[in-house]
Amino acid sequence: MDLIQLLEKRRTIRDFEERQVPLDIIKEIINDSIKAPNAGNRQPWGFIIINNSEWIKKLSDSSKKCMLEGIEKKPNPSMDQYKEILKNKDFNVFYNAPSLIYITGSRNVPTLSVDCALVAGYFMLSATSRGLGTCWVGLGGAINDPEIQKEIGLPENHKIIASLIIGYPKGIPPMPERKEPKILKIIN
Repeated sequence: MDLIQLLEKRRTIRDFEERQVPLDIIKEIINDSIKAPNAGNRQPWGFIIINNSEWIKKLSDSSKKCMLEGIEKKPNPSMDQYKEILKNKDFNVFYNAPSLIYITGSRNVPTLSVDCALVAGYFMLSATSRGLGTCWVGLGGAINDPEIQKEIGLPENHKIIASLIIGYPKGIPPMPERKEPKILKIIN
């Protein structure tokens, strides 16, 4: 598959077959992803792999609780749309995916968000090249319970930048239509 085909085939997947992605394949994908560019070649990322459905549900519940607490403390109209679904005890923010990967990094790295976002992008492309589906779950990184952070191996000085689910997709939706790019100005 060439690069253009890969870019078109990489879609957000939220519906997975009930089979585990082998750990060695996840590790291969991580090894591909760390080829991503990063500021000063600091390579500030770390990875937490969760292949346990009970843990994924526990992390979903913790994330939902944290998000709801944040919405209650500091109302935000853009987050109001999530209130009802976050209150639903049956809703799993990770869509019952078989595997969850947290990409983390040291809070002391000023370019951490960009560096880890690039690694996440490479991760999703590498997974797609292997016939796997992924989704960056924005609601999934809100884990503020120190005990849970410790249990999943999150170092004290790290924060979660990306929470990616991965599995064998039940189907791959077509790419939504894209708007024309907004080129604000060309200076020759």
